[in-house]
Amino acid sequence: MFALKNLRLSLSRNSFQAGTFNPRLLRRNAFPLAFQMPSSRSIWIRSEETPNENAIKFLPGLDILPPTIGTLEYMRSQEFNNSPLAEKLFGIPGVKSIFYGRDFITVSKDESQSWSRLKPEVFSTIMEHLSNGETVLSGDPLNGPSDTQILESDSQIVAMIKELLETSIRPSIQEDGGDVEFRGFDEETGMVSLKLRGACRSCSSSAVTLKSGIQQMLNHYIPEVREVNQVLDPEEEIAISEFEKFENRIHQNQQKEEK
Repeated sequence: MFALKNLRLSLSRNSFQAGTFNPRLLRRNAFPLAFQMPSSRSIWIRSEETPNENAIKFLPGLDILPPTIGTLEYMRSQEFNNSPLAEKLFGIPGVKSIFYGRDFITVSKDESQSWSRLKPEVFSTIMEHLSNGETVLSGDPLNGPSDTQILESDSQIVAMIKELLETSIRPSIQEDGGDVEFRGFDEETGMVSLKLRGACRSCSSSAVTLKSGIQQMLNHYIPEVREVNQVLDPEEEIAISEFEKFENRIHQNQQKEEK
C-alpha cells in the first residue's frame, strides 16, 4: 500500500467552497534540449524498496530532471526515447520501464527476473552515467507537466480535483517512486479518470491506492466525486496483451518439454 494511506490533508472542506477557493494558475514551461548533469561529481546512490516488489527507487542525491519537468516515464516497448540513460538501462535484460522523478529514478523489472542479478547492473549503469556528467535527457524540448494545470475553461470541480492531486496526493505517491496523472472528470457520473505511473503502474496494491486512498480523499473534499477509475494508454494495452501471449507461449513450451 502506498504512503497515500497515511496522508492527512490539512486544508478544510470550507476552503473549497465557492468564493474562497483560489486555485493556482500555472504556465507551461520548456527545458533546454539537453539537461546536463554536473560533471566530475562524486555520486552516492541509495535505493529504497517500494510497495511494488518489481520496482526499486534509486536516489543519487542530485536532481534528475530540470525544475520545469514533473515526471517522465519510458517503457521498453516505446519507439521514441529521448533519454540516453534510459537507453542504457533498457540494455539490461529484464528492465521493463524507467520512471524519472525530480530527484529519483524508479526502475521496474519483469516478474521473471530477480533483483539479486539486476540491481548491481542498474546501480553501476546509473553511477557511471551520472558520474561522467552525461545527459539524462536529449532531443526536442518537452513541456512541463500540464495534466493538473488549471485552465480558465475548467469547471470549479475540475479545478478542485487538479489542486488536490497536485498539492496533496501526487507528492505522497511520488514518495513511493510513482505518480498519478489526471485524465478527466465526467460530471454526469462523478467519475475521475487517472493514470498510474512508475512503481504504481504494476503494483498489486494499485487498486487499493485508487479506491481506499485517492477516491476516499477526493470524495471527502469534493462530494461530487463518486468514483476513481484507472486508465491505460492504447500502446500499454497492446504491450500487456503481447506480453501475456509471450508468457503463454513460454508456459506451453515448458509443458511440452516436461512431457
